[in-house]
Amino acid sequence: VQLQAFGGGVVQAGGSLRLSCAASVRIFGMYAVGWFHQAPGKEREFVGGITWSGDATDYGNSVKGRFAVSRDNAKKTVYLQMNSLKPEDAGVYYCAGASDTYYYSAFPVQSYQYDYWGQGTLVTVSS
Repeated sequence: VQLQAFGGGVVQAGGSLRLSCAASVRIFGMYAVGWFHQAPGKEREFVGGITWSGDATDYGNSVKGRFAVSRDNAKKTVYLQMNSLKPEDAGVYYCAGASDTYYYSAFPVQSYQYDYWGQGTLVTVSS
């Protein structure tokens, strides 16, 4: 499974941007897709994610109420809608797939729980 994130760009603070994560092959075998944000000099952190069944979503505390994750199974694409962007939201955004071969007691929010990673897309937020 290969994942590709795209849609990054430059946006003013307070603006919106939608990122897309497309799977190059069928996504059979993935439990969930998550989005991670990595700011310069910082570790990758969980932003939001959705199960492929669509029955569960989860978000990082810093983006709750501002970001929303959705998916289109027919297009094998997961979206990250980012609203009310702040300068601290700038950085590289990665999408990743968590395998369904594991049992998850809660939504996977740690990067080590994800097996498949896209190349990332850069978001710049100007103040």
